[in-house]
Order: sequence, then structure tokens, then C-alpha cells
Amino acid sequence: MKKPTSAAGAKRPAKARRKTREELNQEARDRKRDKKHRGHAAGSRASGGTSGASAKNKQQKDPRIGSKTPVPLGVTDAPVTRQHKPKSEKPMLSPQAELDMLENDERLDALLERLEEGEALNAEEQSWVDAKLDRIDELMQQLGLSYDDEDEDEEEEKQEDMMRLLKGGN
Repeated sequence: MKKPTSAAGAKRPAKARRKTREELNQEARDRKRDKKHRGHAAGSRASGGTSGASAKNKQQKDPRIGSKTPVPLGVTDAPVTRQHKPKSEKPMLSPQAELDMLENDERLDALLERLEEGEALNAEEQSWVDAKLDRIDELMQQLGLSYDDEDEDEEEEKQEDMMRLLKGGN
């Protein structure tokens, strides 16, 4: 039970035709010509000739961050203007708030306690304490306060007590 061979032969491709020597030579010349024209033009490396790839790079966005303005290098005739920085970056406090802050200063309290105990401070600490105490005096004068307010109140109370005793005793 053999199958007919005629159906199987129809499926095979036809036998390839052999090329002549002349056709092979012509194909070789074509390949050589194509290969010869491959690559960059003569002198393109030295002259920096533009190619398609460099033109694409110029069109791309510059990935660098920051200002693109040119910065002059070297000595310039025009003086450089600089922004003035504030002398202190502390926020401006009201006199009352500044006085409260100075009265609650732990370093000042510790140094004053050392002075009361008779301990000597070095020059830097002493000048700092003097500056803070002077500032406290200025703020108290601005606010109309004085150290003697408590003493005067006590004296007035004593005088009132004496007057009551004298009046009450008569």
C-alpha cells in the first residue's frame, strides 16, 4: 500500500537554477561598490562635519538643571552687586516678649548664681552677662518698669499697717 509518488513530487520546490560565472562576478562587483560607500565621508573627523546623529542631539532638551544664562569668566569691569543680608536672622520681638525671654534664660540664671556664690567668671562669660543685664535694663526702661516697684509696694504696705495701728489704737 504505497502512496503515489506523483503527489509528493508536486509539493517539493523546483530545482534552483545555477548562476553563471558572469552573474556571480556582477553580484560581487555590486557588493564591493556598496561596501566601498559605507562609513563617513573623507575628512569628516577633522572638519567636524555635521551628521544626522549630531543634529538629533542638538534638538534634544538640555538635561542640566539650573540657569542657562552665561556666566562671564575672568576679570570684569562692572562691579558685582551682592544682596545685603540682615544682621541677625532673629525675628523682631516685642519688648515685653524679649524681656520675658531674657528673664527665663537658663544660661543667664546659672551664671548669676555662680556670681552670687562668689565664683569668678572668665572675661567672655562676664561680658555676655553684662550685655544681657544691660539689655534687660533698657527693656525695663522702655516698658516703664523698675526694680524698685516691689520695694516701694512693701514700704507702702508697712506705712499703711502703721497708720492702721496708730488709728486703731486711739
